[in-house]
Amino acid sequence: MNKFKSTFKVTAIAASTALLFACSSQETTQLPTGVSLIETVTAQQGTLNIPFKKYQLANGLTVILHQDNSDPLVHVDVTYHVGSAREQLGKSGFAHFFEHMMFQGSQNVADEQHFKVVTQSGGDLNGTTNSDRTNYFETVPKNQLEKMLWLESDRMGFLLEAITPEKFEIQRATVKNERGQNVDNRPYGRLNETVNQMIFPREHPYSWPVIGYMSDLDRGTVTDLKEFFSRWYGPNNAVLTIGGDIDEAQTLAWVNKYFGAFNAGPTVENIAKTSVTLTDNRYYSFTDNVSLPLLYISFPTVYGMHADEPALDVLANILGGGPTSLLYKNLVKSGVAVQAGASHPCRELACGMNFFALPNPQQGLSLTKIEQVINDTLVEFEERGVNADDLLKTKVGIETGTIYGLQSVSGKVSNLAHYQTMLGNANYTEQQVARYNKVTKADVMRVFKQYIQGKGAAVLSIVPHGQEALIAKANNFTLPDISKPPTLAQLDTPLMKNTSDFDRSVMPSSGANPQITVPSLWREKFDNGIEVIATKNSETPTVSLLLSLDGGVLLDSVEKAGLASLTAGLMNEGTTVHSKEELSNELAKLGSDISIGAAGRNTYIKVNSLVKNLDATLALMNEMMFKPAFAQEDFDRVKNQLIQGLEQGNKDARTLASRALKQVTYGENNRFGLADSGTIATVSAISLDDIKGFYQAYFSPAKASLVVVGDIDKAELLAKLSPLKAWQGKDYSIHGDYQFPQVTPNKLYFVDLPNASQSVIKLSRRAMTYDATGEHFKATLMNYPLGSAFNSRINLNLREDKGYTYGASSYFSAGKTLGRFSAGASVKKEHTYDAMLEIEAELKNYQQHGLTDDEVTFMRQAISQNEALSFETPSQKSGFLRQLLQFNLPVNYGEQQGEIIKNITLKQLNAIAAKELAKPMQWIVVGDGQVVKPQLEKLGIEVVDLELAK
Repeated sequence: MNKFKSTFKVTAIAASTALLFACSSQETTQLPTGVSLIETVTAQQGTLNIPFKKYQLANGLTVILHQDNSDPLVHVDVTYHVGSAREQLGKSGFAHFFEHMMFQGSQNVADEQHFKVVTQSGGDLNGTTNSDRTNYFETVPKNQLEKMLWLESDRMGFLLEAITPEKFEIQRATVKNERGQNVDNRPYGRLNETVNQMIFPREHPYSWPVIGYMSDLDRGTVTDLKEFFSRWYGPNNAVLTIGGDIDEAQTLAWVNKYFGAFNAGPTVENIAKTSVTLTDNRYYSFTDNVSLPLLYISFPTVYGMHADEPALDVLANILGGGPTSLLYKNLVKSGVAVQAGASHPCRELACGMNFFALPNPQQGLSLTKIEQVINDTLVEFEERGVNADDLLKTKVGIETGTIYGLQSVSGKVSNLAHYQTMLGNANYTEQQVARYNKVTKADVMRVFKQYIQGKGAAVLSIVPHGQEALIAKANNFTLPDISKPPTLAQLDTPLMKNTSDFDRSVMPSSGANPQITVPSLWREKFDNGIEVIATKNSETPTVSLLLSLDGGVLLDSVEKAGLASLTAGLMNEGTTVHSKEELSNELAKLGSDISIGAAGRNTYIKVNSLVKNLDATLALMNEMMFKPAFAQEDFDRVKNQLIQGLEQGNKDARTLASRALKQVTYGENNRFGLADSGTIATVSAISLDDIKGFYQAYFSPAKASLVVVGDIDKAELLAKLSPLKAWQGKDYSIHGDYQFPQVTPNKLYFVDLPNASQSVIKLSRRAMTYDATGEHFKATLMNYPLGSAFNSRINLNLREDKGYTYGASSYFSAGKTLGRFSAGASVKKEHTYDAMLEIEAELKNYQQHGLTDDEVTFMRQAISQNEALSFETPSQKSGFLRQLLQFNLPVNYGEQQGEIIKNITLKQLNAIAAKELAKPMQWIVVGDGQVVKPQLEKLGIEVVDLELAK
């Protein structure tokens, strides 16, 4: 599920693949019967927007078409104006539940075939639910558009005919697994739903979580679900948005064919927006499986698109938006907290001003002190006021965020769909930007006094088990009793019933696959060793750079694992010229981003900038690279933050499983066997002198590469890179002689996580390193139907058939130095043993009997046709160029892969399966020992309690 804020804020707007300028008009053309043209937005200099045409069908379906021929793909989005806020009290979770049911087949689409059809068409798909809307979307090669409209229309018009009690129960189990994995088994996972219960009255539609209460779902029936669908999923409550390389006339004809004959659903009115205020602070606390306590304070404010929303967002940025904020200065920089911040997320009916902090154990863990510092910060803000930079950073951030959002068809389609659904006005981007540009200093002070100063808030303390004394203040609020919902009448909505005047059981054919054009590129090598590879991309006025230094964490010693990561992290903390706060302020005013980090084989410097601000951004990049401050106080703070993050990882099942997998697979006395960030002991052993020594030895151009994608010519770019050309440094060696432990399939390694709601199970072994056209690539083709696709054998078995998990998979991962094959899932703890047996059985059956002809066809079509989606965004282009450099690949290696996909035989794939899946593998399990260990004894192998490296 996506949070509403991610699409509501201008700073996260995903719009067009070009910076377009538009105006609105109406025009008359020959349209299909029953179709009305509502609005035309066309390109015109001077107005920031996305060109489109908006239509309405006779049944009320809104249709938006946006044409973008820059890539041979299309994106289809169907957004229904129904989220959890439309649910009845006591029937929470139905909107999200229905998102799951919409993928379970319809009258003319067989069970599990929706995912298969889209995937086999070379596409990507998903659905998301939030409190206010549900959307379903696909990105596919342009020749697959009609097929997508057939799929979406069949589940809009003919879903109920395919709902069965069996499907209902499987998806009920899947939703429970999703909650277990993403809420109950995650540290602080119940934070949001608890805060909502504290702020909103029980009957308010935001008082319950989107995923719902499991007790409500347990009471739900198939009839309830069908009535919910019939009430809210009519075409008159939907927006169909299509963007990409489309023929508009043909697309509109298809839309009318597949959707035009549906009956309209019941009338849907907007929910009334009633403000929520708290007269006094409400204090509540609970214990959780966490290492650090957390304080969360939330003030109810306005609602999404309210006139005061922009000013409140500016206020949130001043108070807690990164290193320039007051909370960073007073809590993080001062050492009182290891992390703190503020935000102002909005939904359709309500917004909230939220503050959070996790205390630093070195200065005490009491949340009372944290609350006092936050309150003092609010007083400080009243005295400080608002300065010009505060407003400038917000303005630049909005404009920059909008431009960066203009890089994918899916993004701009989502933008159009969002504004149409929420406002009835898809053409709102310019107005949204203008709202923020109009904010004044006086506005920010006014909203502070109106909504925050002296107002009541929800104050939530989450503390480790047994440490209740750390809470901010004694509870004065009791959460509502959700176990006894009121008796509700049935919706009594007539069940949706549609007919069709053509045979919908025939899936549309698709034309020839579109021609794929690999980005044109140029190369250069500097005398100091830096290899440069770049491509010009003029779809947005932006430039991205990725400078990679080979070695990364492999340059660490085992005793000081984490040194590369800590060194890179400290380079973000300021220079001999500017403090971190000053750097952050300058970058924010430019709308630029620079980050330095280390992971895997590389230390990296990532830069994103508008073309017009590239010179200033590169100057800051050079300063951060060549003049790091490496101050003792910064080192102490960042080191402590890293240690606390590692400590918190000890409470997270997936983090523990990842650490255990590395340690068992590669060995505890091997750098590969430890996390990139090291362990608490190894990080604790690192000194500032170690940091300086690592920088001097390894921050060198000798093994560096630079990838550039942006709206800039070669000559102009090279002229701006003179500091990199002049960079001097010695070469260095990367240790390559590693000794790995033997795989012991007669042993299972277990990590106990008391009270974990789910178990993480991993069956793994070392495998081949990366190659683009050889053994590794062919093994990935073999594995695709086994565990890589949604419709893979392992996922359909454990998720769809058994209901043990939210998702299961198998995969080959590989790089220059290492490779691994793994299969696994996060599963219900009571079915840990059962799930392990199923994975073993699937691998054994695949190894012995191989693939089917249908699976080979599915693999060929899915992987080969997906290439049409490979080069759309600057990020995708950058990844392609980096792959060429990192593995010394020819530009046309994709064509070579295509030939392999086309010609590899069933016999060859089965031979690979027989060979690779016969190799011994190792079980690693993380879970609640009291529940899981008795199950593991039934496996008949030694269970070893694994002590993870400290």
